[in-house]
Amino acid sequence: MDYQAFNDLCASLPATSHVVQWGNSEVWKVGGKVFAVGGWQKNNQPAFTFKTSDYHFDLLSEEPGYRPAPYLASRGFKWIQQYDAGPAQDDALTYYLTESHRIVAAGLSKKRQRELGLL
Repeated sequence: MDYQAFNDLCASLPATSHVVQWGNSEVWKVGGKVFAVGGWQKNNQPAFTFKTSDYHFDLLSEEPGYRPAPYLASRGFKWIQQYDAGPAQDDALTYYLTESHRIVAAGLSKKRQRELGLL
């Protein structure tokens, strides 16, 4: 997945917003909370960072092309970075980004979820 496809996918999810921050990274939020980041790779290769469940964090931490997200995982957050993957991994990345959106949205208050049309 390239950054354009990443941005298109994130934009298609409900109640999202986009900013460029943190060293020119593509940052996607739902209800003001980050759910995905495109960037943070020093060698100019695409890298995508997303929140995961405990299960997927443990699973993906051991998979080639994935690692606990720099900065975030070292602080105890369950975030993974996909940093080395080809087009064959696009479906998996789509799933994990969509799941990250769901996890972050579910963490919002019910009132905020209603305001955003997520309930």
